[in-house]
Amino acid sequence: MVQIALPLDWPVASGEADFILSDANRLAFEHLRRWHTWPVMATILVGPRKSGRSLLGGIFARKVGGRLFDDAPAHDEETLFHAWNDAQAQRRPVLLVSDTPHWDVDLPDLRSRLAATPHVEIGLPDDALICNLIVKLLSDRGIMIPPEIPQYVAPRIERSYVAVLKAVDSLDHAALASRRRLTLPAARAALVADKLVDRSDRLG
Repeated sequence: MVQIALPLDWPVASGEADFILSDANRLAFEHLRRWHTWPVMATILVGPRKSGRSLLGGIFARKVGGRLFDDAPAHDEETLFHAWNDAQAQRRPVLLVSDTPHWDVDLPDLRSRLAATPHVEIGLPDDALICNLIVKLLSDRGIMIPPEIPQYVAPRIERSYVAVLKAVDSLDHAALASRRRLTLPAARAALVADKLVDRSDRLG
C-alpha cells in the first residue's frame, strides 16, 4: 500500500506497512519488484508530488541495497553520472525520482545514460486509493471515521494527492472541533467550508 507524505508537523511514514497498493501505483510497484530484469541497473520513477514516490523509492532502496536520488534533477550531474556507472558495475540498482522522465542535462555522458534508462510512473489516485489514504492518514492522527465519509469524499474532490491531503486536514479539524465521532453531515459541512466539495452537492 502507498501513502502520500504527511505535512511537516506530522511524522512521515517510512515502512512497508504504510504503502497502499492500488491501480494508481501497481505498475511502478511491479517494475521495481522485477528489478533483476531491467535492461540497465537504473530506473527513473516519476509521478505527482505527494504521490508516495519517495516512500516507495526508499522502501525499494533499503530492500535491494540500491541507491536512491530523490528529486534527481536537483543533484549534481557528475554525481548522478558516477552513480549510474557504479550501479552497472556493482549490479546494484539506482533509482532516480523526478517530476518528469526528461529534464535538461548539460553533461553529455549523463544525458546519453538517462536516455537509455527506463522510466515508470505513479498515476493519479483512483477512488480506492483516495478512500484508503483518508482512512490511513486520519488513523495515524488518532481519528477514526465511519466508512461512508471516505466513500462520499473520493468521487467529489479533485483527483490529486494534494487534494487528498487538504481533505484530510479539513476532516481532522472538523473532528477536533466537534470533540465527538465525526458524522457525514459534519464532514460534508467542513469540506464545503474549505471549498473542497461543491456547495450544491447534497447528501442522500
